[in-house]
Amino acid sequence: MRTVIAGNWKMNKDLPQAMDLLGRLAGAGLPAPVEVIVAPAFPFLGQAVERLRGTPVLVAAQHCHEAAAGAFTGEVSVPMLASLGVHACIVGHSERRQYFGETDALVNARIRALLAAGLTPIHCCGERRAEREAGRHQEVVEGQLREALAGLNADELARTIVAYEPVWAIGTGLNATARQAQDMHAHIREVLRMIAGQAADQVPILYGGSCKPDNAAELFACPDVNGGLIGGASLDAASFLELVAIAHRSKQSR
Repeated sequence: MRTVIAGNWKMNKDLPQAMDLLGRLAGAGLPAPVEVIVAPAFPFLGQAVERLRGTPVLVAAQHCHEAAAGAFTGEVSVPMLASLGVHACIVGHSERRQYFGETDALVNARIRALLAAGLTPIHCCGERRAEREAGRHQEVVEGQLREALAGLNADELARTIVAYEPVWAIGTGLNATARQAQDMHAHIREVLRMIAGQAADQVPILYGGSCKPDNAAELFACPDVNGGLIGGASLDAASFLELVAIAHRSKQSR
């Protein structure tokens, strides 16, 4: 199973700051067993691909449109991303769902477009606090997975990354325990097996709920946690590289 550490920069960094961070990552000598991905803001994707060329660090976009082209002012298509040399794209992030009204049906269309172009979708799923407190967290996440991944064959599913975001633990001061993370990741793995059989065992499932150097070792030790989708800690080179190192040590110990 691949171990993946992906950094989602969100709407942060200007160009000089972005290039400085990319340079620090490019020169870090990252461990080969860990797949490292960074997702800068759209204006910096081309520079990121060029700066990281020849290094093990891959570049992802934070969003895409499902159409290949058209009158969609402000949007970015998958063929545009592919032409830049972008490797992957985050889809269905909780902030896209909350602020921009993205649905699982839209996410499904975007995942299909990414796979058709040879890019890796990083599909985000996760429940809100009220849904967890009502005991519906597994039901909610299963529904997101089934609709967003509908129609994918086993090969396509195996080319996808899933990221679990406990929405209630992001920027709230609350934290998911390693047990809560493992329970949900195991549930996600089982749902993926119901969808596509053994191909599910090739899908990295990342934890995306406030993962930092002080809690990463416990999270990455969980058998169904295959790395992290990192927010705030990805904006600091030292913190992000420490997470990569923790993931490497965890993989080596298994």
